[in-house]
Amino acid sequence: MLSQVFRSGFQPFNQRLLLRAPCTALSRSNPVQPLAIRHVRSWSNIPFITVPLSRAHGKSFAHRSELKHAKRIVVKLGSAVVTRGDECGLALGRLASIVEQVSVLQNQGREMMLVTSGAVAFGRQRLRHEILLSQSVRQALHSGQNQLKEMAIPVLEARACAAAGQSGLMALYEAMFTQYSICAAQILVTNLDFHDEQKRRNLNGTLHELLRMNIVPIINTNDAVVPPAEPNSDLQGVNVISVKDNDSLAARLAVEMKTDLLIVLSDVEGLFDSPPGSDDAKLIDIFYPGDQQSVTFGTKSRVGLGGMEAKVKAALWALQGGTSVVIANGTHPKVSGHVITDIVEGKKVGTFFSEVKPAGPTVEQQGEMARSGGRMLATLEPEQRAEIIHHLADLLTDQRDAILLANKKDLEEAEGRLAAPLLKRLSLSTSKLNSLAIGLRQIAASSQDSVGRVLRRTRIAKNLELEQVTVPIGVLLVIFESRPDCLPQVAALAIASGNGLLLKGGKEAAHSNRILHLLTQEALSIHGVKEAVQLVNTREEVEDLCRLDKIIDLIIPRGSSQLVRDIQKAAKGIPVMGHSEGICHMYVDSEANVDKVTRLVRDSKCEYPAACNALETLLIHRDLLRTPLFDQIIDMLRVEQVKIHAGPKFASYLTFSPSEVKSLRTEYGDLELCIEVVDSIQEAIDHIHKYGSSHTDVIVTEDEKTAEFFLHHVDSACVFWNASTRFSDGYRFGLGAEVGISTSRIHARGPVGLEGLLTTKWLLRGQDHVVSDFSEHGSLKYLHENLPVPQRNSN
Repeated sequence: MLSQVFRSGFQPFNQRLLLRAPCTALSRSNPVQPLAIRHVRSWSNIPFITVPLSRAHGKSFAHRSELKHAKRIVVKLGSAVVTRGDECGLALGRLASIVEQVSVLQNQGREMMLVTSGAVAFGRQRLRHEILLSQSVRQALHSGQNQLKEMAIPVLEARACAAAGQSGLMALYEAMFTQYSICAAQILVTNLDFHDEQKRRNLNGTLHELLRMNIVPIINTNDAVVPPAEPNSDLQGVNVISVKDNDSLAARLAVEMKTDLLIVLSDVEGLFDSPPGSDDAKLIDIFYPGDQQSVTFGTKSRVGLGGMEAKVKAALWALQGGTSVVIANGTHPKVSGHVITDIVEGKKVGTFFSEVKPAGPTVEQQGEMARSGGRMLATLEPEQRAEIIHHLADLLTDQRDAILLANKKDLEEAEGRLAAPLLKRLSLSTSKLNSLAIGLRQIAASSQDSVGRVLRRTRIAKNLELEQVTVPIGVLLVIFESRPDCLPQVAALAIASGNGLLLKGGKEAAHSNRILHLLTQEALSIHGVKEAVQLVNTREEVEDLCRLDKIIDLIIPRGSSQLVRDIQKAAKGIPVMGHSEGICHMYVDSEANVDKVTRLVRDSKCEYPAACNALETLLIHRDLLRTPLFDQIIDMLRVEQVKIHAGPKFASYLTFSPSEVKSLRTEYGDLELCIEVVDSIQEAIDHIHKYGSSHTDVIVTEDEKTAEFFLHHVDSACVFWNASTRFSDGYRFGLGAEVGISTSRIHARGPVGLEGLLTTKWLLRGQDHVVSDFSEHGSLKYLHENLPVPQRNSN
């Protein structure tokens, strides 16, 4: 057993274990002299960082999110990662990036070990150079330039290349790690070192001593003396594995050192269900023992001894020994600079090996189910989709008690953890559920003529007619915080528009979301499309979901401005519909009515200050200062306990002003308001364009000409005259509900309801028409006649 083989502490150094350390380090607890062979530089002066990383070894991590707790990590660098594309020389840029990431993790208090290839490639480069230099100068001159280029270089034996390259490779690592004040030590091993119990103890003691002194061990097979690999029964159990390449070496080392995580970097993104590059190849996010029967392995890497099959076998062996494993791409220029740190942070990178299968489907499988279910949903008759939504509306009222009970659990668990505005969003009530049901029935009524509606008809030529029709976008990902009422709203809109839907709710609303999703699937089941709406319950991070560009067609965030910004930043090739901020303005014109102003300001700011359509900046015409209208506004805000921030110009008019605003581009989301003074309507418009977020902006005036000028010149999604900013809402617009408010200028803008979740496609119906018939000498001519479009169903 491994526990019988390994003991901590330094053992006599065995001559087969070749060790080089770039520094002298005195043992702090052992009087025996240190392991360093030669003195190079003083020991790192970076203090040991104490972080809560330790854990009981024995079982591997079950989820990616747990990898951040890994204390001891082995990083295996494949030959394709370390070497250049010509296989002669090292990829210095990649190596520098890898060393930087390893150094960052080491300085966090983790224990890092490197298993590296590259000695053969580095030695081959050196030996080739020596062979060329050894050629006679006279021979080179007499043979001519072209013949010199074609001089044959003999095939170089790998062991000789390794012998020539080991010292240079280690010197390179030493120089790179020194930049981060970190020491590194080299250990060369062969398969024989693992077969002898005494040598294994020596290796174990050496590595533990190096780690204890905050030194990064760099391990490689001693390719200068290693014998050819012999067939054996390795990889059959925890106690048996033959070190035939650096994959098996890394796995053996990881288990014997009780490592928490093994990161295997290669030249592919991870493990695919078929050879990468084939048409149907899909990256496997999580690989479980026993899944290898369903995988077809391709050829091995362009360099190195092992292919993907060898990596998988080594990974499964390490997993069985209690070490978590991730196989990822270490060569891609866009990710190699942070691939190691991303893995340790738990991000979805490469293939994660886990012994714990989730109870439900993966998010990728849920995405495929949503797409398939959405396509079936789109083929239903409009009346059938409406029937599903009506049934969901009925369930919201019929199952009111169960919904409120689940919501009560969420509120109890969130008490003391969430701020009051968020608790208000989280809360459901009978009136909220009744309003939801009414909104859903509005959506059902408006969905009768949504999918498949003809927008344009054109007769291209005789018997050749073109139609543009509405179709679903595809699969929507809606991410929402603390808003369980968002789930049935968005689900109803997706159903009405025939879209598949992935929902990712906040964990603070887990109980509420679960029952609302079950009711949604119950409604969908009446027409056999239950899987069209999926609730993501796995530990998927939002950033990982935003990378599923082959599954998701549109992301719609519903939550704080920070959430929206994070999603817009994280989305990789997937459009995001939404707004990052709701900085809504109200301009009070010199011709405003005093009673209207106070009502509109109170409703816009105080009715629900956490909403994205709440008022944040009040612009007041200069002529209104020191008037009864201005005084009434200020008095009302004081009564409502609204904290006032003075804009720079407003502050200049006051002897004792409120706190001056830090930024005119602020979304408070609370009972706080910025007040600024402007000289004209044009200055108000300029201010809105400079500091606003193109969400909702209002003018209060009795002058129709001034109002129309404002309505037509303010470039925002919603522009109102004498109306509260809070009207910027899908339900209040009569859309039934909304998936969000978009400030984008493409596709949908403002409150996005049913119409915003549709796109179009073109249908062309002909009779053996070919383009050549319309050439200069062809028999047909283009007509391009506009044809009448069928009228929409008024119901």
